[in-house]
Amino acid sequence: MPELNAASIVLVVVASLFTAAAAVCDVRERRIPNKLTLPVFALGWVYQGAFNGWDGLADAGLGFLLGFGMLFVLWVIGGGGGGDVKLMGALSVWLGFHLTLLVVISSTAIVLLATFGFIIVSVFSGNFRKTAKKHLATGKDHTKRQAKERETTEEKQGRRVVA
Repeated sequence: MPELNAASIVLVVVASLFTAAAAVCDVRERRIPNKLTLPVFALGWVYQGAFNGWDGLADAGLGFLLGFGMLFVLWVIGGGGGGDVKLMGALSVWLGFHLTLLVVISSTAIVLLATFGFIIVSVFSGNFRKTAKKHLATGKDHTKRQAKERETTEEKQGRRVVA
């Protein structure tokens, strides 16, 4: 069983409050603001240095490379939002490498289950074609000869199944 000390308590409280605030912002506004992620990111380095010294700073760096790096690659290829990248970047500094790895694995599993559940519900409700058309859109208009202008951020966010 993990040891309950000041560092563990601070980590659990900050990570819980941060992820809850980010979730509320993401659901309400479909974005996670920098004014939330940047201070948490900076304080994560302070936390690691104060409680875990140089080893903690190194672990935070590896956690950041894993968490931010993986989601940054997904964002570049269009598989996620920028807020997800910022959220994971800030959180991974607090968590370090091993806990970040667990979060990446478990959150991927949760998103996959939620997406499959969404698809199953749309199939059984009879709205599968409408759902597929909305969420698999590419921003191209195939009904006209003239290509539609680039898809807006709002249109992309509207296609996301899970905030």
